[in-house]
Amino acid sequence: MKNKPSIHLSVVSPVYGAATLLDELVERIILSIEPISQSYEIVLVDDCGPDNSWKKIQAQCRQNQKIKGLRLSRNFGQHYAISAGLDYSQGEWVIVMDCDLQDKPEEIGKLYRKAQEGYEIVLARRHRRQDKFLKKLLSRLFHATLSYLTGIEYNNEVANFGIYHQKVVKAISGLDENIRYFPAMVKWVGFHSTTIPVEHAQRPEGESSYNLKKLLNLSIDIILSYSDKPLRMTVMLGLIISASSLLFSILVIIKTIQGEMELLGNAGILISIWFLAGLIIFLLGIIGLYVGKVFQGVKNRPIYIVNEAVNFEER
Repeated sequence: MKNKPSIHLSVVSPVYGAATLLDELVERIILSIEPISQSYEIVLVDDCGPDNSWKKIQAQCRQNQKIKGLRLSRNFGQHYAISAGLDYSQGEWVIVMDCDLQDKPEEIGKLYRKAQEGYEIVLARRHRRQDKFLKKLLSRLFHATLSYLTGIEYNNEVANFGIYHQKVVKAISGLDENIRYFPAMVKWVGFHSTTIPVEHAQRPEGESSYNLKKLLNLSIDIILSYSDKPLRMTVMLGLIISASSLLFSILVIIKTIQGEMELLGNAGILISIWFLAGLIIFLLGIIGLYVGKVFQGVKNRPIYIVNEAVNFEER
């Protein structure tokens, strides 16, 4: 458990493939938070991207002791990097934002002022997302599916960008979950929260590291971790198929007795067998995925491993 915060503001940003943007990111963050408080830290978490981001982070740390760097031992993923940053942050208020400058540092002041009205969580709502059509479509479909399966409303205009009180951060850090998805954890811990509209910028350069394959894998992990509804749906599907089969069998027998139809031949039987066999394999696959997630969880491995830490006190 963390002691009483010695720093007023922490900014946590997971870094992946953003070496050319880091200098501008840090400069704009400092310009945005220094008018709020001189007691701050900027925690940059290098998620072992393909470029020289860590060297850039180290250079920033040498220039300013308030900039702190973490380097993970390998690429764990964005939400695991956020978890590492939250665990190491010391601020009474913690701002989480992406490193690609689509989350504008200039909006931090607006988030902070709203939080001072009595909110423990203030989330940034991107009312005009500056993303490509396909990414926005996939995001909308993903959040709609996640909302349906979990029974919790998710807004595709809200992501990680927001300000969180230290007790919220402490609650999230205390969640012993093998699969991390920051927005879902924020939803689960509760607390007094709100959203405010913010400007969303276009990505200055490069492409998002989330390709279709990564998004699909992330979606499956999140759905399996935060909802048991697919299992409930398989039960309902089995009942529907069984009831339908029973009614169809009764109808066939009656029609056959009345001489209105002949019994189905080999082709009909073969199609039925293939259909049911495929369905059974599909349902067993869903159950197998859940069992696999349980297997991962019981290993009790750390959710991330820090390789290097710069400008942090001994932990």
